[in-house]
Amino acid sequence: MFKSTDLIEFIKYFSTETDCLKYIAGIKWPDKSFKCKKCGNQNFCKGKQNYSRRCTKCKYDESPTSGTKFERIGFDLLRAFHIVYALSVRKKGISSYEIETEFSISQKTCWKFRNKVQESMKSSGLHILSGSIDVDEFLVGGPEEGKRGRSHGKKKLVVIALERIGAKNYGRSYMQYIQQSTTVEFRPFFNKHISKESNIRTDNWKSYAALKDEYPNLEQIDSDDGKNFRELHIQIMNFKGWLRGIHHHCSKKHMQGYLDEYCYRFNRRNYLPTIFHKTIERLVQDNKNSATEGS
Repeated sequence: MFKSTDLIEFIKYFSTETDCLKYIAGIKWPDKSFKCKKCGNQNFCKGKQNYSRRCTKCKYDESPTSGTKFERIGFDLLRAFHIVYALSVRKKGISSYEIETEFSISQKTCWKFRNKVQESMKSSGLHILSGSIDVDEFLVGGPEEGKRGRSHGKKKLVVIALERIGAKNYGRSYMQYIQQSTTVEFRPFFNKHISKESNIRTDNWKSYAALKDEYPNLEQIDSDDGKNFRELHIQIMNFKGWLRGIHHHCSKKHMQGYLDEYCYRFNRRNYLPTIFHKTIERLVQDNKNSATEGS
């Protein structure tokens, strides 16, 4: 496993396409395991290409990238690994236009691969927020004449939860793009990300009140223009600053992807040496997991 945020170490570790294939193969087939996609046979021999595996029964030859999000990406794996490194390790990630400039790949191809990485960054739902949690919504987009309060017009509405630890520290955070500030929209977000035993603080918006039956420790207090939710609003401003500064704008269609990307890096800020490996692991395993969920 590669564990470092040192760019020089990264370049030494992954200096050729073969290095990347070897790394993917190690994740895809841990402990030299193998199961043929065609016939289920577990015995294999060396395939035609580097680190490919050929079934000894039906002779099906499988490459390390087959069935992963590295399959048919349209450019070499060495560039792909550098892009994943930039997206996961850099504090602000990298835009598709920067990828185009730095790696000499067309912007359209960059966009497609960047979306694949974003898809792998979405929450698995395994880490539930617990303890003290602040929840609120915010709008993404410029000001619109005649639109105030929770009326959002063309702006994007997002619900956010932040785990508070002590007076000034915080743990994980999750965000979800929603259509309206209603209980129906809030409930799936709460159920996926927040423990029912948590001490939850929200503002006095009526749609939160209906959740108290499921979340008995939910407390509603006056926001006081965000002063009573200081840490939460810092997180909101950091997200908005990142989105404006790196990507400038985002459509409603792709908003959730950017929310997932931001939260993915934020939630792993204390584990940066392993964040690249975790991202590669997800890119290798996600297609298999998606197929299982859809069956």
